[in-house]
Amino acid sequence: MFINEQQDNRTKPRIVIIGGGFAGINLANRLKGQPVDVLMLDKHNYHTFQPLLYQVAMGAIAADSIAFPIRRIFTNQDNFSFCLANVTQINADKNTVTTNIGDISYDYLVIATGSNTNFFGNAQIEHYAMPMKNVPEALNLRGLVLQHLEKATSTKDPDEKSALMTFVVVGGGPTGVELSGALGEMRKLILTKDYHGLSKQDMKVYLVEGKDRLLAAMSEGASRKAKQYLAANDVMIYNSVHVQSYDGLTLMIDDGMTIKTRNVFWAAGVMGEVPSGLNAAQFIRGKRLLTDEFNRVTGYHNIFAIGDVSAIVSDEYPNGHPGVAPAAIQQGKWLAKNLMHLIRKEPTEPFIYHDKGTLATIGRNRAVADLGKLHFQGFFAWLLWGFVHIMSLAGFSSKLAVFLSWGIKYFTKNSDNRLIIRSFNTETRTVDPEQ
Repeated sequence: MFINEQQDNRTKPRIVIIGGGFAGINLANRLKGQPVDVLMLDKHNYHTFQPLLYQVAMGAIAADSIAFPIRRIFTNQDNFSFCLANVTQINADKNTVTTNIGDISYDYLVIATGSNTNFFGNAQIEHYAMPMKNVPEALNLRGLVLQHLEKATSTKDPDEKSALMTFVVVGGGPTGVELSGALGEMRKLILTKDYHGLSKQDMKVYLVEGKDRLLAAMSEGASRKAKQYLAANDVMIYNSVHVQSYDGLTLMIDDGMTIKTRNVFWAAGVMGEVPSGLNAAQFIRGKRLLTDEFNRVTGYHNIFAIGDVSAIVSDEYPNGHPGVAPAAIQQGKWLAKNLMHLIRKEPTEPFIYHDKGTLATIGRNRAVADLGKLHFQGFFAWLLWGFVHIMSLAGFSSKLAVFLSWGIKYFTKNSDNRLIIRSFNTETRTVDPEQ
Protein backbone atom coordinates (compact mmCIF):
# COMPACT_ATOMS: atom_id res chain seq x y z
CA MET A 1 0.00 0.00 0.00
CA PHE A 2 1.63 3.25 -1.13
CA ILE A 3 1.03 6.31 1.01
CA ASN A 4 0.38 8.72 -1.83
CA GLU A 5 -1.74 6.48 -3.99
CA GLN A 6 -4.93 8.10 -5.21
CA GLN A 7 -8.37 7.24 -3.87
CA ASP A 8 -9.43 6.00 -7.30
CA ASN A 9 -6.66 3.40 -7.35
CA ARG A 10 -7.73 1.73 -4.12
CA THR A 11 -10.15 -1.16 -4.17
CA LYS A 12 -10.54 -1.49 -0.41
CA PRO A 13 -11.51 1.15 2.19
CA ARG A 14 -8.54 2.72 3.95
CA ILE A 15 -8.65 3.03 7.72
CA VAL A 16 -6.04 5.46 9.01
CA ILE A 17 -5.16 5.13 12.69
CA ILE A 18 -3.26 7.97 14.35
CA GLY A 19 -1.37 6.55 17.32
CA GLY A 20 0.27 3.25 18.23
CA GLY A 21 -0.86 3.04 21.85
CA PHE A 22 -3.07 0.40 23.44
CA ALA A 23 -6.21 1.54 21.59
CA GLY A 24 -4.63 1.82 18.14
CA ILE A 25 -2.68 -1.44 18.39
CA ASN A 26 -5.73 -3.45 19.41
CA LEU A 27 -7.91 -1.87 16.73
CA ALA A 28 -5.39 -2.66 13.98
CA ASN A 29 -4.87 -6.19 15.29
CA ARG A 30 -8.61 -6.95 15.20
CA LEU A 31 -8.80 -5.80 11.56
CA LYS A 32 -6.39 -8.55 10.47
CA GLY A 33 -7.78 -10.50 7.52
CA GLN A 34 -10.60 -8.02 6.89
CA PRO A 35 -11.14 -6.46 3.42
CA VAL A 36 -9.63 -3.12 4.42
CA ASP A 37 -6.26 -1.38 4.19
CA VAL A 38 -5.02 -0.32 7.61
CA LEU A 39 -2.45 2.47 7.86
CA MET A 40 -1.04 3.46 11.25
CA LEU A 41 0.76 6.78 11.75
CA ASP A 42 2.86 7.54 14.81
CA LYS A 43 5.76 9.86 15.62
CA HIS A 44 7.53 6.92 17.29
CA ASN A 45 8.18 3.56 15.64
CA TYR A 46 7.43 1.67 18.84
CA HIS A 47 4.55 0.90 21.16
CA THR A 48 5.15 2.01 24.76
CA PHE A 49 3.87 0.10 27.77
CA GLN A 50 3.14 3.23 29.79
CA PRO A 51 2.23 1.59 33.14
CA LEU A 52 5.92 0.76 33.66
CA LEU A 53 7.40 4.11 32.63
CA TYR A 54 8.04 4.97 36.26
CA GLN A 55 10.26 1.88 36.60
CA VAL A 56 12.36 3.08 33.67
CA ALA A 57 12.59 6.46 35.38
CA MET A 58 13.75 4.82 38.61
CA GLY A 59 16.27 2.56 36.88
CA ALA A 60 14.45 -0.64 37.80
CA ILE A 61 14.20 -1.83 34.19
CA ALA A 62 15.75 -0.89 30.85
CA ALA A 63 13.85 1.45 28.52
CA ASP A 64 13.74 -1.03 25.63
CA SER A 65 11.97 -3.54 27.90
CA ILE A 66 8.74 -1.55 27.65
CA ALA A 67 9.07 -0.36 24.05
CA PHE A 68 8.32 -2.77 21.21
CA PRO A 69 8.60 -2.05 17.44
CA ILE A 70 5.20 -1.46 15.91
CA ARG A 71 6.24 -3.08 12.63
CA ARG A 72 7.30 -6.19 14.55
CA ILE A 73 3.86 -6.50 16.15
CA PHE A 74 2.22 -6.64 12.71
CA THR A 75 4.81 -8.66 10.79
CA ASN A 76 2.22 -11.24 9.75
CA GLN A 77 -0.65 -8.85 9.00
CA ASP A 78 -0.77 -8.31 5.23
CA ASN A 79 -3.39 -5.54 5.26
CA PHE A 80 -1.37 -3.38 7.69
CA SER A 81 1.17 -0.64 6.94
CA PHE A 82 3.01 1.75 9.22
CA CYS A 83 4.53 5.18 8.62
CA LEU A 84 6.73 7.16 10.96
CA ALA A 85 4.94 10.48 10.75
CA ASN A 86 3.83 13.42 12.83
CA VAL A 87 0.22 14.35 12.09
CA THR A 88 -0.28 18.12 12.35
CA GLN A 89 -3.70 18.71 10.80
CA ILE A 90 -6.95 16.87 10.16
CA ASN A 91 -8.73 18.04 6.99
CA ALA A 92 -12.18 16.57 7.51
CA ASP A 93 -13.63 18.29 4.42
CA LYS A 94 -11.05 16.57 2.20
CA ASN A 95 -10.79 13.25 4.10
CA THR A 96 -7.06 13.78 4.49
CA VAL A 97 -4.54 14.35 7.26
CA THR A 98 -1.51 16.60 6.91
CA THR A 99 1.78 15.12 8.12
CA ASN A 100 5.48 15.89 7.90
CA ILE A 101 5.70 13.37 5.03
CA GLY A 102 2.77 14.79 3.07
CA ASP A 103 -1.03 14.58 2.97
CA ILE A 104 -2.59 11.15 3.45
CA SER A 105 -6.15 10.29 2.46
CA TYR A 106 -8.56 8.10 4.41
CA ASP A 107 -12.02 6.62 4.19
CA TYR A 108 -12.23 6.21 7.96
CA LEU A 109 -10.03 8.08 10.42
CA VAL A 110 -9.40 6.86 13.97
CA ILE A 111 -7.75 9.20 16.45
CA ALA A 112 -5.94 7.12 19.08
CA THR A 113 -3.32 9.68 20.06
CA GLY A 114 -3.63 9.17 23.80
CA SER A 115 -2.90 11.89 26.33
CA ASN A 116 -0.13 14.19 27.42
CA THR A 117 0.76 15.87 30.71
CA ASN A 118 -1.63 18.59 31.83
CA PHE A 119 0.06 21.50 33.64
CA PHE A 120 -3.25 23.38 33.80
CA GLY A 121 -1.88 26.38 31.96
CA ASN A 122 0.98 27.08 34.37
CA ALA A 123 3.93 27.79 32.06
CA GLN A 124 6.44 28.09 34.91
CA ILE A 125 5.60 24.67 36.32
CA GLU A 126 5.59 23.21 32.80
CA HIS A 127 9.14 24.47 32.29
CA TYR A 128 10.65 23.30 35.58
CA ALA A 129 8.67 20.20 36.58
CA MET A 130 9.40 16.80 35.06
CA PRO A 131 6.60 14.99 33.19
CA MET A 132 6.64 11.25 32.47
CA LYS A 133 4.34 10.27 29.61
CA ASN A 134 6.80 8.62 27.21
CA VAL A 135 10.15 6.84 27.12
CA PRO A 136 12.30 9.96 26.42
CA GLU A 137 10.68 11.76 29.36
CA ALA A 138 11.22 8.76 31.64
CA LEU A 139 14.91 8.71 30.63
CA ASN A 140 15.14 12.45 31.29
CA LEU A 141 13.69 11.91 34.74
CA ARG A 142 16.12 9.06 35.43
CA GLY A 143 19.03 11.21 34.32
CA LEU A 144 17.92 14.09 36.53
CA VAL A 145 17.60 11.89 39.63
CA LEU A 146 20.99 10.27 39.18
CA GLN A 147 22.76 13.51 38.27
CA HIS A 148 21.39 15.20 41.37
CA LEU A 149 22.47 12.34 43.61
CA GLU A 150 25.95 12.55 42.09
CA LYS A 151 26.05 16.31 42.71
CA ALA A 152 24.85 15.78 46.26
CA THR A 153 27.92 13.65 47.01
CA SER A 154 30.29 16.49 46.10
CA THR A 155 28.56 19.80 46.86
CA LYS A 156 29.84 21.78 49.85
CA ASP A 157 26.66 23.85 50.17
CA PRO A 158 24.31 22.17 52.70
CA ASP A 159 21.24 24.01 51.39
CA GLU A 160 21.94 22.95 47.82
CA LYS A 161 22.60 19.38 48.96
CA SER A 162 19.23 19.35 50.71
CA ALA A 163 17.47 20.67 47.59
CA LEU A 164 19.20 18.11 45.38
CA MET A 165 18.05 15.28 47.66
CA THR A 166 14.47 16.46 48.13
CA PHE A 167 11.97 14.84 45.75
CA VAL A 168 8.38 16.01 45.30
CA VAL A 169 5.82 13.97 43.38
CA VAL A 170 2.69 15.93 42.48
CA GLY A 171 -0.41 13.80 41.97
CA GLY A 172 -1.79 10.96 44.08
CA GLY A 173 -3.18 8.72 41.35
CA PRO A 174 -1.59 5.36 40.46
CA THR A 175 1.40 6.95 38.69
CA GLY A 176 2.16 9.34 41.53
CA VAL A 177 1.75 6.67 44.21
CA GLU A 178 3.93 4.17 42.35
CA LEU A 179 6.62 6.76 41.59
CA SER A 180 6.80 8.05 45.17
CA GLY A 181 6.82 4.46 46.42
CA ALA A 182 9.80 3.70 44.17
CA LEU A 183 11.62 6.78 45.44
CA GLY A 184 10.96 5.71 49.02
CA GLU A 185 12.29 2.27 48.22
CA MET A 186 15.41 3.76 46.64
CA ARG A 187 15.99 5.77 49.79
CA LYS A 188 15.57 2.71 51.98
CA LEU A 189 17.44 0.05 50.01
CA ILE A 190 19.86 1.68 47.60
CA LEU A 191 20.95 5.16 48.64
CA THR A 192 23.58 4.35 51.25
CA LYS A 193 24.68 1.22 49.39
CA ASP A 194 25.55 3.05 46.17
CA TYR A 195 26.19 6.62 47.32
CA HIS A 196 28.76 6.50 50.10
CA GLY A 197 28.66 9.63 52.21
CA LEU A 198 24.92 10.13 51.81
CA SER A 199 22.45 9.01 54.46
CA LYS A 200 18.77 8.15 54.47
CA GLN A 201 18.13 11.24 56.55
CA ASP A 202 19.49 13.36 53.70
CA MET A 203 16.86 12.18 51.22
CA LYS A 204 13.28 13.39 51.55
CA VAL A 205 10.30 12.28 49.46
CA TYR A 206 7.01 14.21 49.38
CA LEU A 207 3.71 13.32 47.70
CA VAL A 208 1.32 16.21 47.10
CA GLU A 209 -2.30 15.47 46.15
CA GLY A 210 -5.21 17.85 45.63
CA LYS A 211 -7.90 15.39 46.71
CA ASP A 212 -8.49 14.38 50.31
CA ARG A 213 -7.11 10.87 49.75
CA LEU A 214 -4.73 8.96 47.52
CA LEU A 215 -5.92 6.70 44.68
CA ALA A 216 -9.28 8.48 44.67
CA ALA A 217 -10.62 6.21 41.91
CA MET A 218 -10.02 3.11 44.05
CA SER A 219 -11.70 1.89 47.23
CA GLU A 220 -11.29 3.55 50.63
CA GLY A 221 -9.40 0.47 51.80
CA ALA A 222 -6.93 0.68 48.95
CA SER A 223 -6.42 4.37 49.60
CA ARG A 224 -5.76 3.88 53.30
CA LYS A 225 -3.38 0.98 52.71
CA ALA A 226 -1.45 2.86 50.02
CA LYS A 227 -0.96 5.76 52.43
CA GLN A 228 0.18 3.33 55.13
CA TYR A 229 2.66 1.65 52.77
CA LEU A 230 4.13 4.98 51.67
CA ALA A 231 4.42 6.21 55.24
CA ALA A 232 6.36 3.03 56.10
CA ASN A 233 8.95 4.17 53.54
CA ASP A 234 8.98 7.67 55.07
CA VAL A 235 7.14 9.33 52.18
CA MET A 236 5.58 12.55 53.50
CA ILE A 237 2.04 12.92 52.17
CA TYR A 238 0.04 16.14 51.83
CA ASN A 239 -3.61 15.82 50.83
CA SER A 240 -6.14 18.52 49.90
CA VAL A 241 -3.43 20.95 48.78
CA HIS A 242 -2.36 22.26 45.38
CA VAL A 243 0.93 23.45 43.94
CA GLN A 244 0.86 27.16 43.16
CA SER A 245 4.28 27.68 41.64
CA TYR A 246 7.73 26.17 41.13
CA ASP A 247 10.75 28.11 39.89
CA GLY A 248 13.29 25.30 39.80
CA LEU A 249 14.12 25.60 43.50
CA THR A 250 11.14 26.78 45.54
CA LEU A 251 7.86 24.89 45.39
CA MET A 252 4.93 26.84 46.80
CA ILE A 253 1.74 25.13 47.99
CA ASP A 254 -1.59 26.91 48.46
CA ASP A 255 -1.65 26.26 52.21
CA GLY A 256 1.42 28.49 52.61
CA MET A 257 4.01 25.72 52.76
CA THR A 258 7.21 25.98 50.71
CA ILE A 259 9.66 23.20 49.83
CA LYS A 260 13.19 23.77 48.56
CA THR A 261 13.79 21.12 45.91
CA ARG A 262 15.51 20.54 42.59
CA ASN A 263 13.21 17.61 41.77
CA VAL A 264 9.50 18.02 41.05
CA PHE A 265 7.81 15.18 39.18
CA TRP A 266 4.39 16.03 37.73
CA ALA A 267 1.75 13.30 37.74
CA ALA A 268 -1.21 15.54 38.55
CA GLY A 269 -3.23 15.38 35.37
CA VAL A 270 -3.46 14.55 31.67
CA MET A 271 -5.13 16.03 28.62
CA GLY A 272 -5.92 14.63 25.22
CA GLU A 273 -3.36 15.11 22.46
CA VAL A 274 -5.22 15.90 19.24
CA PRO A 275 -3.99 17.30 15.90
CA SER A 276 -5.58 20.60 14.93
CA GLY A 277 -8.45 20.88 12.48
CA LEU A 278 -11.46 19.56 14.39
CA ASN A 279 -14.30 21.72 15.65
CA ALA A 280 -13.44 23.07 19.11
CA ALA A 281 -17.01 22.37 20.21
CA GLN A 282 -16.24 18.65 20.14
CA PHE A 283 -13.77 18.90 23.04
CA ILE A 284 -14.77 18.45 26.68
CA ARG A 285 -12.85 18.67 29.95
CA GLY A 286 -9.25 17.49 29.65
CA LYS A 287 -9.25 18.16 25.89
CA ARG A 288 -10.96 14.85 25.23
CA LEU A 289 -13.00 14.38 22.06
CA LEU A 290 -16.71 13.95 22.65
CA THR A 291 -17.96 10.84 20.85
CA ASP A 292 -21.21 8.94 20.60
CA GLU A 293 -21.61 5.43 22.00
CA PHE A 294 -19.99 4.04 18.82
CA ASN A 295 -16.80 6.12 19.37
CA ARG A 296 -17.68 8.41 16.46
CA VAL A 297 -16.62 12.02 17.06
CA THR A 298 -19.79 14.10 17.26
CA GLY A 299 -20.33 16.19 14.15
CA TYR A 300 -18.38 13.87 11.85
CA HIS A 301 -19.55 10.77 10.00
CA ASN A 302 -16.24 8.97 9.42
CA ILE A 303 -13.92 10.21 12.20
CA PHE A 304 -13.62 8.18 15.40
CA ALA A 305 -11.70 8.53 18.66
CA ILE A 306 -10.69 5.80 21.10
CA GLY A 307 -8.61 5.51 24.24
CA ASP A 308 -7.53 8.36 26.51
CA VAL A 309 -8.34 11.01 23.91
CA SER A 310 -12.01 10.01 23.63
CA ALA A 311 -14.99 10.54 25.90
CA ILE A 312 -18.31 8.71 25.70
CA VAL A 313 -20.35 10.78 28.16
CA SER A 314 -23.08 9.00 30.09
CA ASP A 315 -24.77 9.12 33.50
CA GLU A 316 -22.36 6.45 34.73
CA TYR A 317 -19.31 8.16 33.17
CA PRO A 318 -20.03 11.92 33.06
CA ASN A 319 -16.41 12.66 32.11
CA GLY A 320 -15.98 9.68 29.82
CA HIS A 321 -14.43 6.33 30.59
CA PRO A 322 -11.29 6.21 32.76
CA GLY A 323 -8.03 6.88 30.95
CA VAL A 324 -6.56 3.46 31.61
CA ALA A 325 -5.18 0.73 29.38
CA PRO A 326 -8.13 -1.72 29.76
CA ALA A 327 -10.60 0.90 28.54
CA ALA A 328 -8.40 1.75 25.55
CA ILE A 329 -7.92 -1.93 24.66
CA GLN A 330 -11.64 -2.64 24.84
CA GLN A 331 -12.51 0.40 22.72
CA GLY A 332 -9.99 -0.58 20.08
CA LYS A 333 -11.38 -4.09 19.78
CA TRP A 334 -14.99 -2.87 19.79
CA LEU A 335 -14.42 -0.24 17.14
CA ALA A 336 -12.88 -2.85 14.83
CA LYS A 337 -16.23 -4.68 14.86
CA ASN A 338 -18.22 -1.51 14.31
CA LEU A 339 -16.06 -0.32 11.42
CA MET A 340 -16.69 -3.61 9.64
CA HIS A 341 -20.41 -3.26 10.41
CA LEU A 342 -20.36 0.18 8.78
CA ILE A 343 -18.48 -1.04 5.73
CA ARG A 344 -20.93 -3.90 5.31
CA LYS A 345 -23.88 -1.55 5.97
CA GLU A 346 -24.87 -3.50 9.08
CA PRO A 347 -26.18 -2.09 12.38
CA THR A 348 -23.46 -0.93 14.78
CA GLU A 349 -23.26 -1.86 18.46
CA PRO A 350 -22.76 0.67 21.28
CA PHE A 351 -19.59 0.33 23.31
CA ILE A 352 -19.97 -1.21 26.77
CA TYR A 353 -17.05 -0.91 29.17
CA HIS A 354 -16.28 -3.86 31.42
CA ASP A 355 -14.27 -2.67 34.41
CA LYS A 356 -11.87 -5.49 35.25
CA GLY A 357 -10.49 -3.72 38.29
CA THR A 358 -7.51 -1.61 39.29
CA LEU A 359 -4.08 -2.49 40.62
CA ALA A 360 -1.34 -0.27 42.03
CA THR A 361 1.99 -1.20 43.56
CA ILE A 362 3.73 0.68 46.34
CA GLY A 363 7.17 -0.85 46.42
CA ARG A 364 8.57 -4.22 47.35
CA ASN A 365 5.93 -6.85 48.28
CA ARG A 366 3.26 -4.17 48.55
CA ALA A 367 0.32 -3.46 46.27
CA VAL A 368 -3.41 -2.78 46.40
CA ALA A 369 -6.09 -4.41 44.26
CA ASP A 370 -9.74 -3.62 43.56
CA LEU A 371 -11.29 -6.36 41.44
CA GLY A 372 -15.02 -5.83 41.37
CA LYS A 373 -16.29 -6.46 44.89
CA LEU A 374 -12.99 -8.08 45.85
CA HIS A 375 -10.53 -5.75 47.58
CA PHE A 376 -7.20 -6.92 48.95
CA GLN A 377 -3.71 -5.61 49.62
CA GLY A 378 -0.21 -6.85 50.34
CA PHE A 379 2.00 -9.56 48.91
CA PHE A 380 -0.63 -11.41 46.87
CA ALA A 381 -1.81 -8.15 45.32
CA TRP A 382 1.82 -7.40 44.48
CA LEU A 383 2.26 -10.79 42.78
CA LEU A 384 -0.94 -10.27 40.81
CA TRP A 385 0.18 -6.79 39.77
CA GLY A 386 3.49 -8.19 38.50
CA PHE A 387 1.85 -11.07 36.62
CA VAL A 388 -0.71 -8.83 34.92
CA HIS A 389 1.91 -6.33 33.82
CA ILE A 390 4.34 -8.90 32.48
CA MET A 391 1.61 -10.69 30.53
CA SER A 392 0.42 -7.37 29.07
CA LEU A 393 3.81 -6.50 27.57
CA ALA A 394 4.19 -6.85 23.81
CA GLY A 395 6.62 -9.55 22.73
CA PHE A 396 8.23 -12.49 24.51
CA SER A 397 11.61 -10.74 24.71
CA SER A 398 10.09 -7.83 26.63
CA LYS A 399 8.30 -10.17 29.02
CA LEU A 400 11.51 -12.09 29.67
CA ALA A 401 13.63 -8.96 30.09
CA VAL A 402 11.29 -7.43 32.65
CA PHE A 403 10.89 -10.73 34.52
CA LEU A 404 14.67 -11.16 34.77
CA SER A 405 15.21 -7.54 35.81
CA TRP A 406 12.58 -7.86 38.51
CA GLY A 407 14.06 -11.17 39.68
CA ILE A 408 17.56 -9.73 39.98
CA LYS A 409 16.25 -6.62 41.72
CA TYR A 410 14.15 -8.65 44.15
CA PHE A 411 16.96 -10.90 45.33
CA THR A 412 19.78 -8.34 45.28
CA LYS A 413 17.66 -5.36 46.36
CA ASN A 414 19.51 -3.44 43.68
CA SER A 415 19.45 -2.76 39.94
CA ASP A 416 21.91 -2.51 37.06
CA ASN A 417 19.87 0.05 35.09
CA ARG A 418 20.76 3.24 36.94
CA LEU A 419 22.79 4.64 34.07
CA ILE A 420 23.18 8.26 32.98
CA ILE A 421 23.11 7.51 29.26
CA ARG A 422 22.44 11.11 28.30
CA SER A 423 22.93 14.18 30.44
CA PHE A 424 19.87 16.27 31.27
CA ASN A 425 20.51 20.02 31.22
CA THR A 426 18.78 21.43 34.28
CA GLU A 427 18.91 25.00 32.95
CA THR A 428 17.27 24.41 29.58
CA ARG A 429 15.32 21.31 30.79
CA THR A 430 16.46 19.42 27.73
CA VAL A 431 18.98 16.71 26.91
CA ASP A 432 22.45 18.22 26.66
CA PRO A 433 23.81 17.31 23.17
CA GLU A 434 27.40 17.97 24.26
CA GLN A 435 27.45 15.25 26.90
